[in-house]
Amino acid sequence: MEKQQGGKQVNKKLNKKEANAQSPKRIINETISGIPIKAIYVPTDIKTLNYNRDLGFPGEYPFTRGIRETMYRGRPWTMRQFSGFGTSKDTNKRYKFLLAHGETGLSVAFDFPTLYGRDSDDSISTGEVGKCGVAISSLEDMETLFDGIPLDKVSTSMTINGPASVVWAFYIAAAENRGIKSNILRGTIQNDILKEYIAQKSWIFPPEPSMRIITDIMEFGAKHVPQWNTISISGYHIREAGSTAVQELAFTLADGFTYVEAGIKAGLDVDIFAPRLSYFFNSHLDFFEEIAKYRAARRIWAREMKNKYKAKKQESLLLRFHTQTAGCTLTAQQPENNIVRTAFQGLAAVLGGTQSLHTNSMDETWALPTEKAVLIALRTQQLIANETGVANVIDPLAGSYFIESLTNEIEKEAYKYFDKINKLGGMVKAIENGFPQREIADAAYRYQKAVEEKRRIVVGVNDFVLDEEKIEIPILKINKGVEQEQHKRLSDLRKKRNNNKVQKSLKAVKHAAQTKENIMYPILDAAKAYATLGEVCNAMKEVFGVYKEPPMF
Repeated sequence: MEKQQGGKQVNKKLNKKEANAQSPKRIINETISGIPIKAIYVPTDIKTLNYNRDLGFPGEYPFTRGIRETMYRGRPWTMRQFSGFGTSKDTNKRYKFLLAHGETGLSVAFDFPTLYGRDSDDSISTGEVGKCGVAISSLEDMETLFDGIPLDKVSTSMTINGPASVVWAFYIAAAENRGIKSNILRGTIQNDILKEYIAQKSWIFPPEPSMRIITDIMEFGAKHVPQWNTISISGYHIREAGSTAVQELAFTLADGFTYVEAGIKAGLDVDIFAPRLSYFFNSHLDFFEEIAKYRAARRIWAREMKNKYKAKKQESLLLRFHTQTAGCTLTAQQPENNIVRTAFQGLAAVLGGTQSLHTNSMDETWALPTEKAVLIALRTQQLIANETGVANVIDPLAGSYFIESLTNEIEKEAYKYFDKINKLGGMVKAIENGFPQREIADAAYRYQKAVEEKRRIVVGVNDFVLDEEKIEIPILKINKGVEQEQHKRLSDLRKKRNNNKVQKSLKAVKHAAQTKENIMYPILDAAKAYATLGEVCNAMKEVFGVYKEPPMF
């Protein structure tokens, strides 16, 4: 065997191999993010890589190889399915079904009225109640949603942003009403308002008061709900809006750093709140780029938290993240193909070291998933965990010339975005100027153009198409009676509750909004008094106002 072939000899052989390679037309020479990729990678592609500085061991700084020493050999990732539809009673049945079939954590999908802080009987909610998630308008709904579910044993993730403080208060109150103390509750509220301004658009208040509410939540959580992740900084919706992997990583981490800076500015010790910040990433179809993205994310976060924000606790340096497979890659055509897409994406998330995972169901381009479809999606995770062997070795791709080179390139491209954002005055200013929004729109256009020109193939859509295709999978349909049922529940609630107590609690919420008092305490009191979601949000709107997005394009 030759002595670890020198750089010149390797490059000579490589050039010869590339010259002789006759690539099919459909071989793509760049990742979805536009990072050039070569036909073959060799040691010289990672010649500047320093093992101790850039990789280290799993569970050790800079955590490129994973945040825990034993990773999945110690415990598997949490298996979640994003679930919610109809009334809280309907969704409660689905949760019990999933837990009975091996799900290990719950993830709540809320309907549009709830996402916007509106009650189900608000006139603007008409036609949307329970359609794209579960309708939650009060503590009573939350109590029904988790009836019979052991909140002291199961962790719950709630994808809620603008009204996150109120929905979280409902959850805490529901647990306390069952004798479960808040200090043992485990879970996550998304609570990532910056991402809302960039991508998903379910905001309520302007940026400044929204950031104030978030720092109040971080402080309250550190004191009273210490095992809860008070923000899940989300790249998922940024990616679903059309971003590249690099943009998802850069904009999401920039949001995260902004929350850290806001907490420090509010007088909080970074090591008090940073350990309860988590992340939420997308897993798209560019298999190796996704794996490299997660590895780069851990390394960037650890370095910045240590060097820039002077965090001292190891837990503050750990980028813990949940992953969901890419809904935007699912196709209405040949929907069974989505099972395969989801499996690849789930595998990439696991090889990238995720802490929890949601796998999409094959029918989600048509409707919310049926029991059969969601069970297949859950079984996909269980197959990855138990039959592929990938969980048996910690970070099995470490040292790969391609993976390490791609990780470095993604990190380098992310820092280019950080520089642009800093020159614009930080992430809030960049959002107000429409910078990330325009970058995402441009990326989405480029990707769609590549699909239309068949430079990127989507099986069943622009190639391998079936003639006269018939969709024969069952579709979940939401009963029209859901809206009427919610209206009646709210009407009955308003009659039986102590309305004097409710009004007093709403005045306290408004007073806290006008002062520097931590707003979570009166919000929790209002929740316990059975004030509705809309009532509490309206009390805050009177002080904070509502956000209106300026023209961006």
